[in-house]
Amino acid sequence: MFYFKYKKMKRSFVFVPVTLLALFLLNSFVLKEKGSGKKITKVTRSEPVSIVLRSTDGGQTWQDISVGLPENLRKEGVWGHGLFADDHGLYLRAGNGVYHSEPNSTTYFWTKEIFPGKQRSIAPGKGGIFAYDFRGQFLKKINGTSDWSPMYTNFQEQAVRIDKTMDWMYKNFKEREVRSVFETAGGTVFISSNNMLFRSTNSGKTWEQVHIGDGSMKLTELNGVILATNKDGILRSTDNGQNWDQVLSEGGAGIAVERIDGGFAAITYNTITQINSVHISLDSGKTWNVIGEDLQPSWNSLFINQIGRSRSLLNVSSIKQAGKYLVCGRPDGIFRSSDMGKTWKLLLPSIDNRGFNLSVSGNVIYAIPNKGC
Repeated sequence: MFYFKYKKMKRSFVFVPVTLLALFLLNSFVLKEKGSGKKITKVTRSEPVSIVLRSTDGGQTWQDISVGLPENLRKEGVWGHGLFADDHGLYLRAGNGVYHSEPNSTTYFWTKEIFPGKQRSIAPGKGGIFAYDFRGQFLKKINGTSDWSPMYTNFQEQAVRIDKTMDWMYKNFKEREVRSVFETAGGTVFISSNNMLFRSTNSGKTWEQVHIGDGSMKLTELNGVILATNKDGILRSTDNGQNWDQVLSEGGAGIAVERIDGGFAAITYNTITQINSVHISLDSGKTWNVIGEDLQPSWNSLFINQIGRSRSLLNVSSIKQAGKYLVCGRPDGIFRSSDMGKTWKLLLPSIDNRGFNLSVSGNVIYAIPNKGC
C-alpha cells in the first residue's frame, strides 16, 4: 500500500517540474527582429481593457475612444461582424444603434443613429452600409441619408431553390444561412452561406451560385481582381466572380485576405506546421511570398510542440495595412512591420491572450479587444 502511494507521489513530483518548464518557456517567448539581434520581450498590462483604442501614428501611441459607447460592451464584447472601418471612419453596431467615429477628428466622440431592425452584422457597401442577420434579412443605408431600406428580399426564395442541402438551417427555417456580404466597386454583390457563394449582378433581382461548399468566406477586391478565403486557402477571380482559381493553399483554410499597396496580403493555415502563415502578392494575386517568419513561434523543441494550445496562442489572426506599415494581430498583441513583413515590432500587448480585432481607415488603426474585458 505504502509503495503504491509513494510511486504515485513520485510520479506527481516528476509531472510538476515538467509543467512548470512548459509554462516558463511559453511565458518567456520573445519575438526576434530579423538581422538586428534585438529582442522584443512580451510584457503585460494591468490597466482595464477598453472597448475601442485608436492610433493615428502607426501604433506608437493609443487613445481610448470608448466614451459614448454602451458600458455593457466591456463585458459582452463587440460582435465579430458588428464593426468595420472605411474612409469615413469606424462603424460599430451595438444595442439599438449604429455608432460612428470620424477617422481624423481631434476630439474623441461617437455619433449614434437609432437602428430600426435587429440585424447584428454590418458591412460596407457601395455608397453605403449593409446590415444583415444569419437568416438573410438585409437592410441598406445610403451615405448621406437617414433611412434604412430593405434589400434582397427575394434572396432566400432563390437561394433555397438553388441550394437544396438538407442542413440544420433548412430543417428549422426553410432558409439558407447567411455568413457574410460583399459588394464590389462595380456593384456586384456576393453573399456567402454555409454551403455556397451566391452572386448578383443586377442589384439583387436574381442570384446565381458561383462557388460550392466554403462556409464563411471573406472577400476583397483591387483593380477588378477579387480574392476570397475558402476552406482550402485563397481563391482568385478575374471575371467578376464568375469563375475562381485556387492560388494559395497549404492544406488548410484561408483565415484572412486584405488589400495592401500594390497587391494583397493573406493568412492561411498550414497543416504541416500547424500554424498560420502570412503571405503577400504584388502581382494581383497570381504569385505569393511568405512573410512574417519572425512572427512564428521560435522554439524547435518537440516537447514544446506537443504542449496543448502552445501554437494556437501565437497564431497570426489578422493583417492590415495602415499607411506605410503592415499591422498584424495575434492573441498576445499587435505587431507592426515597416519593411513589408521582413521584421516586426510589438506595439500593443494584450491581456490574458485575448488579442484584438483590428480595423484600419487610411493611417488610423482601431483595436477592439476580443470578448471585452
